[in-house]
Amino acid sequence: MIAIAEKAQVISGGKIDAFWLRFTVALSVGFAILLGVLRIILGHPIHYYIIVGYIIVVLITFFTPPEIVGLAYDSGGVTTSTVTVPLVTALGIGLASSIRGRNPVIDGFGLIAFASLTPMIFVQIYGIMVYTLLADTSTTQTAIEIANQTKEVIEKEVETYSNWFMEIIYGLLGVIKDILPILFVVFFFQLVIIKKPVPHLHKIALGILFVIIGLYSFLVGLEMGLFPLGESMALQLTQMGNMWLIYIFGFLIGFATTMAEPALIAVALKAKEISAGKINDFILRVFVALGVGIGIALGCYRIVIGDSIHYYIIVGYIIVIIMTYFAPRYIIPIAYDSGGVTTSTVTVPLVAALGLGLASNIEGRNPLIDGFGLIAFASLFPMITVMGYGMLSEFIKKEES
Repeated sequence: MIAIAEKAQVISGGKIDAFWLRFTVALSVGFAILLGVLRIILGHPIHYYIIVGYIIVVLITFFTPPEIVGLAYDSGGVTTSTVTVPLVTALGIGLASSIRGRNPVIDGFGLIAFASLTPMIFVQIYGIMVYTLLADTSTTQTAIEIANQTKEVIEKEVETYSNWFMEIIYGLLGVIKDILPILFVVFFFQLVIIKKPVPHLHKIALGILFVIIGLYSFLVGLEMGLFPLGESMALQLTQMGNMWLIYIFGFLIGFATTMAEPALIAVALKAKEISAGKINDFILRVFVALGVGIGIALGCYRIVIGDSIHYYIIVGYIIVIIMTYFAPRYIIPIAYDSGGVTTSTVTVPLVAALGLGLASNIEGRNPLIDGFGLIAFASLFPMITVMGYGMLSEFIKKEES
């Protein structure tokens, strides 16, 4: 989220503020988990909430400036990562298992789906405020202006730090600032609400230190490795002039990264466990990976052609809603969650860089309007393929019986 927010700030010329974008997304995820927990407690079917949410997303889209639509859709995918997914999944399954009358398979999954849906709504509202209520007379920047501005920002950042040591210090302080709210929430509940001392405090303190160092290293790695790699691949593929290579690359990179996604592996194993083997973890991962691959390939096609993203997303949501009424009940929450577990710490930067690189190197495309959106495709299509997997499994069982 930090990486995507900073990219959005640079590409928008500062109109989209990185901090307030992150704050908006974080607020929406907090609201999502609250709403998802309330749903489990009340025992309501998840698809009613999700369908209403999709309708709200679609309606707001028609009032949202085009500069923010792709970013808003992508925000739903970047909220769920290798840390968030297992923790949130365990919370939902734990609640459903401890409340009488709840089914862990049907009621336990779904929190990730809420965390992927609400950011789309909140960020679009934020975009309306920024581009409509706080709009100025400036026009949208061209790709050349954005490239020049990016270069100036990088040069300014290099001049800011006198040497590599000070750069590391500033980077670590920034990470500590981001970690502090998480620590405050955890320790507040442990010491004030639960009223028990923190177990193994010295080990936890050492772990937090590793998290700070690891997160800083990861952010540096994104800027040095994954973002340049994605942008470089987009440039080289567009220069070759064979657009089919772009679509094939998009499919393969989406499939490969998803199959290796730790968050998806964790969720698939948990789904197999609590479904008593009804759901095969490997086959589930394959269908999710197929959905991501198809989504990214179609998203690349959209950028090449220059179509508006919301038409694709709206049609995709309609397909999801229709399939919801035919898919087995046990697969629906897992299918909704699959859209969130596909976009994590490695997939998001690489896919986002691919989209921005394509939009920057194809004539007539605007990186801010056309560059974002690939993550949204990668989050949407797994819902369709996983529900298709559930329907196919039921059909095969009926044929065998």
